[in-house]
Amino acid sequence: MPAEKRRFVATTDSSHAFGRYPNLIKDIEIDGLDQVWISDITYVRLPTTFCYLAAILDAYSRRCLGWHLSRQIDTRRSLSALEMALAARRPAVGLIHHSDQGVQYASSEYVLRLEEAGALLSMAAVGNPYQNAQAESFFRTLKLEEVYLKDYHNFKEAEENVGLFIEEVYNEKRLHSSLGYLPPVEFEALHALKAGS
Repeated sequence: MPAEKRRFVATTDSSHAFGRYPNLIKDIEIDGLDQVWISDITYVRLPTTFCYLAAILDAYSRRCLGWHLSRQIDTRRSLSALEMALAARRPAVGLIHHSDQGVQYASSEYVLRLEEAGALLSMAAVGNPYQNAQAESFFRTLKLEEVYLKDYHNFKEAEENVGLFIEEVYNEKRLHSSLGYLPPVEFEALHALKAGS
């Protein structure tokens, strides 16, 4: 892999004045959809700059429920991913939203939107992102199977290709050993079938 594609770009700024929340998923068994959502941000390299992907995954099915690619790394972009996930799922009160302690997730605007949706906030301790491992795995898959295989010429091209990969490849076709070698959409359908029988 070329050196420029391995270069580290910080996507978490946890030195802020906003509140921090305890880790609520450290000792729980996740056994259903919309019980825990995992949120995180990564970067995608463009010819002369970077863009940033905010994503939200269902911790049970690994499905990417919401995402937003942006030229900036700020709260509005994370909120766009959250709004996509909320519109798609309309989760019941008590959903746990888990993230790192980055300013995007701790900001007043983001916290208020989660509270309006009836979600509980959970954050990984600084330097201990173990519970965000699913998001890191998702980003690694995205980069190895999509981003690193292409040279996006501009933001629009990156947005189209990343969106296509998430919706049509990762969610609908990519097999996961943790899901019995099913893709997330098929795993969720099977889960719904079992729940209805």
